[in-house]
Amino acid sequence: MKLHIFSFFSGAGFLDLGFEKSGYNVVFVNEYNKAFLDAYRYARKNMKMKTPQYGYFCGDINKLLIGKEREYLFKCIQKSKKNALVGFIGGPPCPDFSIAGKNKGIEGANGMLTNSYKKMILKFEPDFFLFENVKGLWATKKHRAEYDKIKASFKRKGYVLTDRLVNSIEYGVPQDRERVILFGIKYNLLSNSKKEASLLLKDKFPWEQEKKYHIDDILSCNWPEQNVFFEEGELRKPNNIISQLSVEHWFKKNNVYDHYNCDDYFEPHSTERFYTISEGDVSRKSFKRLHRWRYSPTAAYGNNEVHLHPYKARRLSVAETLAIQSLPKNFALPKTLTKSDMFKTVGNGVPFLLAKGIARSVKSFILSEVLIEE
Repeated sequence: MKLHIFSFFSGAGFLDLGFEKSGYNVVFVNEYNKAFLDAYRYARKNMKMKTPQYGYFCGDINKLLIGKEREYLFKCIQKSKKNALVGFIGGPPCPDFSIAGKNKGIEGANGMLTNSYKKMILKFEPDFFLFENVKGLWATKKHRAEYDKIKASFKRKGYVLTDRLVNSIEYGVPQDRERVILFGIKYNLLSNSKKEASLLLKDKFPWEQEKKYHIDDILSCNWPEQNVFFEEGELRKPNNIISQLSVEHWFKKNNVYDHYNCDDYFEPHSTERFYTISEGDVSRKSFKRLHRWRYSPTAAYGNNEVHLHPYKARRLSVAETLAIQSLPKNFALPKTLTKSDMFKTVGNGVPFLLAKGIARSVKSFILSEVLIEE
């Protein structure tokens, strides 16, 4: 069964890469920010991956709902549906739902893009879709009410749904990053009855299948807290930790000091402050110093949130942030991007191993439960 993906809010393509590496065919890509789309193209070319069949659209997602862009997208979707199941994937920009963000909700400039993605799904009716967003959409009462309205509109259009608040660290990402994942699929692909299809999805969707670790086991480890900072100092690995979830493991795994983006980091006028913060002190909103033998807090590299290298007197490099987002070591960003854009697109992206895990779960469910016409 062929699975064709139309991607929206694609950024540099971390979510897309997870689907591609799980056997899907990404056939259409939409990103508003030209610099991010340039990064997407560069990374795919560098990894020798093919160009999307229906190309790239650089522009506001709302333009795809009107005029010639709408007609083109509709034709592409119908063409794909002739020999494949069509899925939409996307994670609309989320500062307006973030607990630490603007908190303007669905009325904010970014919040409205969530409604735009909803309209795309309702208008073009893909066979299935994936929606990714921040924990605040799930956990904040005000935003949860809007989220429930969005889900109700999908149900009225014939979709059955399942969602979960997931933590990237359970999928092998060296980062404590919670995200809402909503999966929807047309009920008639599963059963003649919407009720039966809904029960089937909730009962059979393999949320746990691709997890590598359980959060309770992770939290029970003897993770180190803080150590005095020594530049280039050595620190023995503690016992009773999951080393594969540590920053240092991923720095070595991705060979970050010889990576294409190893020298891409901000150099301040003074580094004096960098020497005063202990390794592992992440108590501040900004100037968090990671611990080499612990996982990272949520990767947020914009809005003046500075993350420091565990044992170097500097900020993290782009190569190191890509490792924290669990990207393959041959994933790189072009030097044509400003450093601000590099860090912004990395921080905004869905961790690769989380994307891959969810993509594999979706594929497993579709292959085992979708009715195939003879």
